[in-house]
Amino acid sequence: MVKLLYLDNAATSWPKPEVVYQVHDEVLRRAGNAGRGVNQASLSASRELFRTREVLTHLFNIPESERIIFTKNVTEALNVGLQGLLQTGDHVLISSLEHNAVVRPLEYMKTGGVSYTIVPCTREGFLEVAQLEKYRLPETKMLCCTHASNVLGTIQPLAELGKYCREHNLLFLVDSAQTAGIIPIDVEKINIDFLAFTGHKGLLGPQGTGGYFARSTLNLRPLIYGGTGLHSASLAQPQEWPEGMESGTQNIPGIAALRAGIEYILEQGLISIRAKELHLMELLFTGLRYISGIEILGSKEPAKRVGLVSLHFPQHSADKVASRLDLEYGIITRSGLHCSPLAHRTAGTEQCGALRISLGPLNTAEDVQVILNALATILGEEPN
Repeated sequence: MVKLLYLDNAATSWPKPEVVYQVHDEVLRRAGNAGRGVNQASLSASRELFRTREVLTHLFNIPESERIIFTKNVTEALNVGLQGLLQTGDHVLISSLEHNAVVRPLEYMKTGGVSYTIVPCTREGFLEVAQLEKYRLPETKMLCCTHASNVLGTIQPLAELGKYCREHNLLFLVDSAQTAGIIPIDVEKINIDFLAFTGHKGLLGPQGTGGYFARSTLNLRPLIYGGTGLHSASLAQPQEWPEGMESGTQNIPGIAALRAGIEYILEQGLISIRAKELHLMELLFTGLRYISGIEILGSKEPAKRVGLVSLHFPQHSADKVASRLDLEYGIITRSGLHCSPLAHRTAGTEQCGALRISLGPLNTAEDVQVILNALATILGEEPN
C-alpha cells in the first residue's frame, strides 16, 4: 500500500499535534453541557469555552474575550458578519480573490437591497489601496477582504487596508481562514472590526470549529436564535455576549481541542512556524523551476504568500494530475476551482482550474522532494 503524503492543508490541516487528539478524547468522555445549569459537569464545560476564548485573545490581541464567538466554521462566521452588520442600502467592497463563503451570502443579500463591488486585484493577487478609492461610494459601509487567497496564497497588506477603512469610516471585515495560526494578526494594530477564523486549518483544531471577533462598538444581529442558558423565561433573545450569540449546544470537545491546537502554536511561536513554512516553500519553488510545463499562480516570492501554491499545466489536466498523484503516489492535493471562482478569474484559470499544493507545520523537506519527483515523472510523459 502506498504511504499517504498529505499536502492539502489549505482545506484542512492534518495530522494534528498529538495533544489535540488527546484533549478531544478526554473532554468527549466527560459529562456536561455549557450554560445548562449550575451543576459541576455544566460548569466544567463552560470553563472549556472560557479557556479557549482566553488563548484566542493572546493569539489575536483581542481586548475582550466575551467578544469572541464560536461557530462551526469560518463560513458561518462570515455569514454572521455580513448578514448581521449590513442592511438595505448598504454597499460593500470585496476583493477579486474572495471565497464563495463571502460572495454567495452577498449575492443572496442583493435581494434585500445590499450591493457589492468586486475590486480587481493584480494578476499576482495583491489588493492595492489605490484601487479602493476608485470603487468606494457614498453608501459604502464595509470592506470585506481575505487575508490570503486560498488559490494564489498572496498575503494582503492588512495594516494599509485597515488604515484606509478607519480614515473613511468603513467597517473592516477580515477572513483569516488561510492565515490564522501562521501569520501574526493583531486586531488592534490592524484596525480589524470583525475577524472571522476557522479552527481546522492553521489553528490545528478539529473540523466543526471556528468563530469570530466583533468589536463592542458593532451592533451585530445574531444569525441563529434559540436556547442560551440565560433568561430562559423570556421569549426574547438575550443581549449579553457571548451567550446571546451562541444559541444551542456548543461543540465542547472540539473547542477544547482547538484550544490545545492554539496552545501548541503559541508554544512553538508564530515566528518559528512561519520560518519553517517559508523554508519549505523556498524548496518547493526551487524544485518547480526545474520542471517544465508548469505555471505558478500568484507571486513567485514565497515571503509574499502563505504555504500554498496553485499550479496550471498548459499541456495537462489539473484534475488528472491530482488523481494520479493520489492513486499512484499516495499524495493528497486538491484540484479544481477551490470554491473561489473569483480568484481563478483573477489568475486566468477560471475555465481549467488548477492543482493546489498546501503545506502544514508537520510537513518536511522530504515531503517536498517526494511531490517534486512525482510531478517531474507525470509531466515528463506525453499528455493524455
